[in-house]
Amino acid sequence: MLPQWLLSVSCTLHGPATQRAAQRMMDLSPHTDLPGHKLTCNESALLPLRVGYEAVSLESALAESDVLAVIGFGRLAPAVHDPRYLRVGLEPQALPAPLEIWRGRGPVKRGVEGAIRWASDADYTFAAIELDERAHDGLANAARSAYEALGAWCSASRSRHVLRIWNYIDAINEGDGDNERYRLFCAGRAAGMAGLFNKGYPAATAIGLRDGRRVLQMYWLCARRAGMPVENPRQLSSWRYPRRYGPAAPNFARAMRAPAHPAQIYISGTAAIIGHASHHADSSTAQFEETLTNLDSLLTAASIASSAHFGARSAWKVYVRRAQDAPLLQALLRERLGADTPLLLLRGDICRAELLVEIDGVQNS
Repeated sequence: MLPQWLLSVSCTLHGPATQRAAQRMMDLSPHTDLPGHKLTCNESALLPLRVGYEAVSLESALAESDVLAVIGFGRLAPAVHDPRYLRVGLEPQALPAPLEIWRGRGPVKRGVEGAIRWASDADYTFAAIELDERAHDGLANAARSAYEALGAWCSASRSRHVLRIWNYIDAINEGDGDNERYRLFCAGRAAGMAGLFNKGYPAATAIGLRDGRRVLQMYWLCARRAGMPVENPRQLSSWRYPRRYGPAAPNFARAMRAPAHPAQIYISGTAAIIGHASHHADSSTAQFEETLTNLDSLLTAASIASSAHFGARSAWKVYVRRAQDAPLLQALLRERLGADTPLLLLRGDICRAELLVEIDGVQNS
């Protein structure tokens, strides 16, 4: 049975007040989460976070003083209790898989507060939470609790500006209609973030795991300065999606321009969606090409010169639904993006059952 708050969520989240708030946020994008404000050369921009994929041992990575976060992928990734480390249950296409490593400017402090583990330098903070759905009476309540915890934690943190969130959800497409697990997650997320991102949503990804654990994994990146949300002119902003996609809109920005110089863009999970509709059903290659077109459009909207798109100054995670599509997609990625572009292919499910590939990442100018 659905929780009582979820039964009425459609009326609340699709009401006139929420629609007016969404329109105000649409008017602000793709500029900033503060009305009329842009980072100027007179303000102290942060140095970009260094994000990459490294074929090193976890022990050696965590021994370095500037390491803010390490993400391992798949069942063969080590299990270590360190606030800077998270193992995500997405299986990599190639083994051994590299570690995703975030490097700050050090020194890095770290700790655990309730269900949240965190690590922070002077500018950026990594934080993560994992909630067992069974202990929260289902996914919707787990998502609501996770985002409420994020909000409470941010309100007490020096690095309170959320730039980017990753959500990993077991069996994301299971269930019919509004009982689909992704829709339940979106409803719980919307309830948990109520009032949290009134000045603009962060970038985000939501991908399906296949580990059967029913544990919601969520981690995020914060900064001591606010970023600037970016929208894609080829796509309808997520918070304006029509009711056909569920009782609560996904509520994320297509990208976030970090408060950094040189420019750094955090790109949300991006797929073959034009407007709000999925395209190229059953063709992973056509969806891949459409996704690249969306990424080019988004980076241009973020004021990244076309000559700087992709390449060695970026890092991309590619989520592939069908294992048989991965070899061809990997070859196409190398052909289109170049051999020097850091890539990590992961087997996972996309938020819509008809979508076969999704890409997210970080792009430096």
